[in-house]
Amino acid sequence: MSDGGPGPDSTGGVLEAPEAVAAAWERELPGVPTRSIPVVWLAKQVATELRSRRDDALRELGQDAATLDLLSTLRRTGHPYVLTTRQLARRCLVSAGAISQRVARAEADGFVERRTIEGRQVEVALTPAGHAVVERGAGHVLRVDDALTDRLTDDELHDLASLLARWLRSARDAGTIDARPQD
Repeated sequence: MSDGGPGPDSTGGVLEAPEAVAAAWERELPGVPTRSIPVVWLAKQVATELRSRRDDALRELGQDAATLDLLSTLRRTGHPYVLTTRQLARRCLVSAGAISQRVARAEADGFVERRTIEGRQVEVALTPAGHAVVERGAGHVLRVDDALTDRLTDDELHDLASLLARWLRSARDAGTIDARPQD
């Protein structure tokens, strides 16, 4: 199989080559831009594969991605492993409502504890049980991620990270794009 060419997907189906998809749209809708199709197509496939492998790794541990994200975010802050719910929502890239749900689940499992500070502000602290869960979970997931990138050199990983960061900045800077059909 060539890079990006057709091959089995994680469900056992066969993927179309992104270049074939671009060529088909060029044929079917002449004048519609297609130069981005291969990279967007491949990025979506990589994201799907990474999510699938991470979900498998978490299932092996009996953990879920949302809880591990919450616990990992607290763990990465360093001792004493405490953040406000506002800080957690911002760092986890989720809404205040979503972080509240995550914290409630993790608190019910004994992984975090909440403390009210300065009026209505809430701090969330990692408990020893949460610390143990995140150590095991993060270590396992990071080893899976490393295995998924082991065929890339350090230089290739660095270049890929730089390009993806640049692409992300560009996508965010683009804002709302008028992609309505042209008359």
